[in-house]
Amino acid sequence: MTESASLSAGIADRYATALFELAREAGTIDRLESDMDALAAALRDSDDLRNLTDSPLYPRAATARAIMAVALAMNLSELTTSTLGLMAQKGRMFVLGALIGQTRRRIAEHRGEIAAEIVSAAPLTDDQRARLEQVLRGAGDRTVRIEARVDESLIGGLIVRLGSRMIDTTIASRLARLQNAIKEVG
Repeated sequence: MTESASLSAGIADRYATALFELAREAGTIDRLESDMDALAAALRDSDDLRNLTDSPLYPRAATARAIMAVALAMNLSELTTSTLGLMAQKGRMFVLGALIGQTRRRIAEHRGEIAAEIVSAAPLTDDQRARLEQVLRGAGDRTVRIEARVDESLIGGLIVRLGSRMIDTTIASRLARLQNAIKEVG
């Protein structure tokens, strides 16, 4: 991990920890989860929101006003809204994606769930999703919560991230391994 990625992860971790603990104490974990889902969807679907959170060119005050307007329009909880405002004031909006992921992981751990991120070349069918949940659950008694997304550049196969483990069965990675094997022989 690069130094800047490590720094970003640390910043996101501190905000996620505080946000989760405050929601747990207030008994509003379900609302926090709803807020994280809504923010993740908004980041995924809005180029303008991604630009606002990622660009260092906007002044902090303008970013704070804009993110507060977005939070109010999305009807996010007071806790999430105030956290986003604080992040904007401190120039920390660039970690929003990581904050969402880390907060979701804390919620899953709190509920005894295992969060699995699945990246596929095409959307998963209900049957594929059910089989993946069954395989990922294995012998454990924890519920698997799949967060799936599509990356058409994969051509085929899956990338599965379960905790700190990653399994890459994509055609692109298979071709890369084959290419390396050919280079070693030649």
